[in-house]
Amino acid sequence: MVLEAVYEQDFEDFSYGFRPGRSAHQALSSLWDRLMDVGGGWVLEADISSFFDTLDHGTLRSFLGRRVRDGVIREAIDKDKWLKAGVLEAGELRRQESGTPQGGVISPLLANIYLHEVLDRWFVEEVQPRMRGPAHLIRYADDFVVVFANEADARRVMAVLPKRFAKYGLALHPDKTRLIAFGRTQGLTPGEGGGKPPTFDFLGLTHYRGRSRKGTLVVKRKTARKRQARALKRVALWCKRNRHAPVDQQHRYLSAVLLGHYGYFGVTGNNRALGAFWYQVKRIWHVWLRRRSQRRSLTWERSARLLKRYPLPLPKIVHSVYRPQANPCS
Repeated sequence: MVLEAVYEQDFEDFSYGFRPGRSAHQALSSLWDRLMDVGGGWVLEADISSFFDTLDHGTLRSFLGRRVRDGVIREAIDKDKWLKAGVLEAGELRRQESGTPQGGVISPLLANIYLHEVLDRWFVEEVQPRMRGPAHLIRYADDFVVVFANEADARRVMAVLPKRFAKYGLALHPDKTRLIAFGRTQGLTPGEGGGKPPTFDFLGLTHYRGRSRKGTLVVKRKTARKRQARALKRVALWCKRNRHAPVDQQHRYLSAVLLGHYGYFGVTGNNRALGAFWYQVKRIWHVWLRRRSQRRSLTWERSARLLKRYPLPLPKIVHSVYRPQANPCS
């Protein structure tokens, strides 16, 4: 609580992860606005390799020393209470020389402090003043993307970013860090060129270029394929383990899952993916209800009657680009 009060004065507006009054959807809304402002532009999609495990303790202490002088707080962080609390594995306590404590309540804040110094301040003070066109960083914890209007700017930052991270003991994943020409329009309609326009994932949503109903180019979003598959796998596993539970109990659980899914992935333009998720949940429920008995007596007709009695919540858009999330710090 003390550190949060100190650092909330310093953190940049484009940092959204694990901060009071900020959410992933505010980060997504900001990203959508930036992409629309530059017409897609160039997007640097970055992934830090094992960030929470490789964060350097010595460097973190030096960062904390710039703003925190209270000896009690520094000792609590430096000593065995936090950074070297250790992990209990197979009955053996193993203390780590790098990274933040797993499950520690202070870990997200320490990660934000580290990346604030390594990335955020550097971007504002060193990178943006040297850019020929607009450049925007959007960060949520250790996930971040950079949007550029100018290709040369994007390539310059792409070249220097790994060196900047290496200076502080961090590394970018070579396969998951890439620069894409998101503003490219080829392949959006027949006759515009070959190949599909590039896409990228951020906070569980795939961002891609498309056309609005009026035919104008817009930024669209849909549920990332891996996130959708992972969610359906969890639903199938639960239905398998609880197929003999009362139907009303199963209905309550699946309804809560669907509403939670819509609550996060219900963004403008994602209707098709939401509908597919609803249909697959309905199908999985039917499959495992049939396996309650070896007679397989639950036909699709009986299943339809069951759904009339226990209807599953239909897909809905919760986060509209026409009703953006309010940012209390903007």
